[in-house]
Amino acid sequence: MEKNDHDDKQGNGYSRRGFMQFIGVGAGVVGASLLSPPLRRPLKAEDVGTIFPASEMVKVRLAVNGTVHAVLVEPRWSLLYVLREIIGMTGTKIGCDRGECGACTVLIDDVPRYSCMTLAVEAENRTITTVEGLMKGEELGPVQTAFVETDAFQCGYCTSGQIMAVEGLLRKVESPSPEEIRLGCSGNLCRCGAYPNIFAAAGKAAQLKSK
Repeated sequence: MEKNDHDDKQGNGYSRRGFMQFIGVGAGVVGASLLSPPLRRPLKAEDVGTIFPASEMVKVRLAVNGTVHAVLVEPRWSLLYVLREIIGMTGTKIGCDRGECGACTVLIDDVPRYSCMTLAVEAENRTITTVEGLMKGEELGPVQTAFVETDAFQCGYCTSGQIMAVEGLLRKVESPSPEEIRLGCSGNLCRCGAYPNIFAAAGKAAQLKSK
């Protein structure tokens, strides 16, 4: 026998169908408010040291791979989020999102940093390099080439972070020892266990960069 709204009504006078419709409308309103934060004034010199509300939008200039991007961000947004979702640099991967795996590694002033643990506002007036920035047009850079030639990946998800860790190491040490390579890669995890080939790729990359 088919039930109607009257049959579904509870003691409080609301039907289950009506309740679910109400919940759906409410969730839509809340979702829209979260996805559409109000745009506010840009960051000014006198604002340095000021604590902004989470929803306060500020303008920052991020120098990524030689190009300056002027973007509106919330102070709480990570550099990882802004690189991927605002600027469109998706080579930087989201892994643990809490500073443990290294998949999101980028270079800030030539030093490897977890972009998930770095606020976008912290990176203003700094030099940011992502995995895309190691290429010359469509040509792979030395570290990227070394990873391909030594088969230093399996699933490949952690590879961009591994490459950036090695790139950062080689910008500091031109010809690292095996121990220096292991130490330089120690902040990046590989679930597939491709560490021997990753270490070999670092050594190969040092050779390619020296040519």
